[in-house]
Amino acid sequence: MSQRRITLMGQLGDVDLRLLRIFRKVVECGGFSSAEVELNISRAAISMAMSDLETRLSMRLCQRGRSGFRMTSEGRDVYEATVQLLAAVEDFRTRVNGLHSRLTGELNIGITDNLVTLPNMQVTEALRALKTRGDNVHINIRMAPPNDIEMAVLGGSLHAGVVPELKRVPGLDYMALYEEQSALYCSDRHPLFAREAPSVDEIAGYDAVVPSYAQTPEIKRVHEALKPMASATDREGVAFLVLTGSYIGFLPTHYARRWSDHGRMRRLAPDTYEYATRYYAITRKGRPPNLVLESFLEELEQCVAQTRGQ
Repeated sequence: MSQRRITLMGQLGDVDLRLLRIFRKVVECGGFSSAEVELNISRAAISMAMSDLETRLSMRLCQRGRSGFRMTSEGRDVYEATVQLLAAVEDFRTRVNGLHSRLTGELNIGITDNLVTLPNMQVTEALRALKTRGDNVHINIRMAPPNDIEMAVLGGSLHAGVVPELKRVPGLDYMALYEEQSALYCSDRHPLFAREAPSVDEIAGYDAVVPSYAQTPEIKRVHEALKPMASATDREGVAFLVLTGSYIGFLPTHYARRWSDHGRMRRLAPDTYEYATRYYAITRKGRPPNLVLESFLEELEQCVAQTRGQ
């Protein structure tokens, strides 16, 4: 398949970069409406920016209207080129910032959902220490599934990520952070809630919600003992279904505590139904010098060491 050649009239300037950033956000959000909130500008302004960019590039990037948002083949090529360009611009910025003794610049970090309630949350403390070291540091956090975070770190749109250990990805460096404990729960509306000590066989007979996101083989085997009658793409989705009283499901113990401490959830067969998930901070191998990122990793490593020493 031949590569399309994109020709710009004149030099590439700040206005073009702004238009390309808007275009990237529209594509990643799947349309103008969702991007409106992310960009904090009106849909009319987004539409005008897209029209300006299409005029600038002399090509149609997307179809929009009542039928929804859809990229053209040219739009897909321009999006791929945009991601590479903006990553290169950010690499340049971080390289220049690395020349300055005063800590300044951006830290773009991706985090898997529902980790903020973890005890000894080293990421929070490391970000706090980073902000203390450089008041001009601008921190951007993106909540996303692990696979999306890994690809974004590899592509350069994220400097670092926090993900569970599933399968090591070539091209990424891993720093061990902590283990997250998960257990099986039912809500106060479920028949098992009032049972004093339900057996494993009895528990296995009830409908369960299982995760549709990636899991290690060990964790998959734990779920295989349940009766899968629903699925969820994240832990919040599991909690929603468990709270209906119609399903049992695994949740991180720190996350479920907000309900179990108030008598709205109960842990089932704690000696049988439990597992641990290891979490890591990831960065790209061979990444360019970035004083902000290196400072964050230094603070994160110190937080991890302090937690292990407690």
